[in-house]
Amino acid sequence: MNQEELYEIIATDENYRIELTTSTGDMDKFQEAICAFANDMPGSRKKGYLLIGVRNNGEIDGLKVNDALMKKISGIRSDGNILPLPVMSTEKVVTEKGDVLAVEVTPSFDTPVRYRGRTFIRIGPRRDIASAEEERILAERCAASLPTFDTRPCREAKLEDIDVDTIVREYLPKAIDAESLANDKRPLKEKLASLHLFNMQWDCPTYAALIMFGRNPKFFMPGAYVQYVHFKGSSNGGEVLNERRFEGCLYKILPELENFIRDGIITKRPVPISILREKDVLNYPYKALRELMMNAVMHRDYQANMPTRLYRYDNHIEIMNPGGLYGQARPENFPHVNDYRNSVVAGMMKILNYVNMFNHGIGEVQELLHANENPEAVFNVSYLTAFSVVVKDPGDASYSLTVHQLVTNLSQQVKSLILSFKSGIMSVSELKLALNCSPNSKRLFIQQIIAPALEAGVIERTHPENPHHPQQKYYLTELGLAVLEVLKKQETESIMQNE
Repeated sequence: MNQEELYEIIATDENYRIELTTSTGDMDKFQEAICAFANDMPGSRKKGYLLIGVRNNGEIDGLKVNDALMKKISGIRSDGNILPLPVMSTEKVVTEKGDVLAVEVTPSFDTPVRYRGRTFIRIGPRRDIASAEEERILAERCAASLPTFDTRPCREAKLEDIDVDTIVREYLPKAIDAESLANDKRPLKEKLASLHLFNMQWDCPTYAALIMFGRNPKFFMPGAYVQYVHFKGSSNGGEVLNERRFEGCLYKILPELENFIRDGIITKRPVPISILREKDVLNYPYKALRELMMNAVMHRDYQANMPTRLYRYDNHIEIMNPGGLYGQARPENFPHVNDYRNSVVAGMMKILNYVNMFNHGIGEVQELLHANENPEAVFNVSYLTAFSVVVKDPGDASYSLTVHQLVTNLSQQVKSLILSFKSGIMSVSELKLALNCSPNSKRLFIQQIIAPALEAGVIERTHPENPHHPQQKYYLTELGLAVLEVLKKQETESIMQNE
């Protein structure tokens, strides 16, 4: 947005698309305004603007927008108070009279949007809480667009197929503030529809309702369960030591999964640290495994017949869910960019405190593993139809030794190649540019650097069945990622020694 565009917006009196304010600390006011713009009650599909640093009469107030204010306002999008997450952007516009922080909000297809359980809308220049009738209009508008699978109606299901008592008794008080809930006199189905749990047009529950509160979700979605298998050894060719299925709705199985991870997987062993002292070491940090499992059931593709897998081996755990990266998330921007395949399920899990939706879960997992002396979790995002993560036991000394031996044996060119991977998947041209070294010939580069790296098992082709595929790219394997971690540590140690 430039000055001319800003002045054009300011010249328009406050209406359902524009809110002016000079306050910089009233976060409730800001979030209510963003929520109201996202709901777009008039249905115009025109963007709304919250302009911070402009008086009600249209004069610029002389505000100085700093980084702290930018971060605070930008953080509204993902702090979990507004659900579903709004689509918004923030921009500083510099004028001769002062700065203006412009927040642009795109109308949501997934309405009603709520701020802390309340649905805010714009009525002309005024912001207010939506009435029951207005919420019904927003819910019907959402049903017509059906942006994600979990919002779709399951036309084979009936109201009796979901646990209505649990929804009314336990979920609604958490999803909607007490005052709004007490004043809501609508029929039950309309209340459920406002939360995307029921479709009024087809008179049936949505898939989100069945996933979270269904009496038998597996009947409608055959893959909607978690499969746990404990194999002897380090591959799934070993003897099966234990097997268990977690079946039922997420509201039922998520607490069971938490308890099972804590009591059935996490073990503690004493490790001597001196002649007279020892410390207890966990095989895996509980919070890290819990976070990964919650992400797996939240992001999985519930249309697939494959279950969410929790496979345990002697020296590592592998978690795999059907459905690769979704929406805006790509191999090259993972894990910095996130998107939601099941936006309603994600919102419900946030309300029930199973996830935070702050997009920092993976970073927290790696920190927890590091503190427990586990190797970093290795994510495989190269699958088109699945997503997996491997977490290794800190006692897996043989694996660590193999990695360090490999680092010693690798050529300097291959080491440089591994360090040059700045994104998940890179082409030969991108790798040559990142390395900025000889050989200049693409053919020689592949022969002298790419081929040895493939042979060592540290990289893999995106099209392994066709080495000469025109769209061929390369990514670091699990072993390559482990080598990369060692090389980074060696670089850090070298810098510290030189200082």
